[in-house]
Amino acid sequence: MTLLSAALLLLLVFDPAGNTLTFAILLKHIPRNRHRRVIAREMLIALGIMVVFLFLGRMLMGVLRIEEPSLSISGGIILFLIALRMIFADSERIFGETCEGEPLVVPLATPLVAGPSAIATVILLMTREPARWLEWLAALVLAWAISASTLVFTDKLSRFFGPRLLTAVQRLMGLVLTALAVQMFMTGIRSFLASGALTH
Repeated sequence: MTLLSAALLLLLVFDPAGNTLTFAILLKHIPRNRHRRVIAREMLIALGIMVVFLFLGRMLMGVLRIEEPSLSISGGIILFLIALRMIFADSERIFGETCEGEPLVVPLATPLVAGPSAIATVILLMTREPARWLEWLAALVLAWAISASTLVFTDKLSRFFGPRLLTAVQRLMGLVLTALAVQMFMTGIRSFLASGALTH
C-alpha cells in the first residue's frame, strides 16, 4: 500500500463528508461563533488518539495477545456495522442521541473521527510494515488535515448543500465503506487460514 492509498483509506474511514451533517446536528445548540473552536479542538484530540494507537497499538496487541487476522476481521465487522448505519440510519442516531451542552471528546473526536475502524486501520498499517512508520504518520496527518479542513466549514457546507444532498453523500460513503469492510474481513480470513495451514 502506498502513502496516498493509505491516506485515501483513512480519509474514507474518517468520512468528513458524511460527518459534516452529523457535526452540524450535534453543534446546533452551540453558539455559531464557538463552532470552529470546538471542531478544531475535537479534531486535535482525534489526531492525538490516532497517533497514540499508531505507535502503541502493536504493543497493546502483544500484551493482549491479539493477532493480526483477529484485528482485521473485527475491524471489518465494526466498519461494516458503521457503514450500514450510515446508509440506513438517521445521521442524528448513528452514535446515539444528541448530547446537551458543548461536546468534549465524545462523540466528535471519538467515535465520529477516531473510531474503532480508524484505530484498527492504523494498527494494521503499522503491524504489517512497521519500518514505514513515517509514511503511515504522513498518511494519517494528510487524511486528518483534509478531514479537519472540511469539517471546519460545517456550517457553510450545510447551508450550501442542504441536508438532503449531505445525507445522500453520507449514504454514498457508506456504500464505499461497506466494500472496504468486506475486503478487510476477507483479508483477515485469508490470513487466518494461511496461518492455520502453516501450523498444521
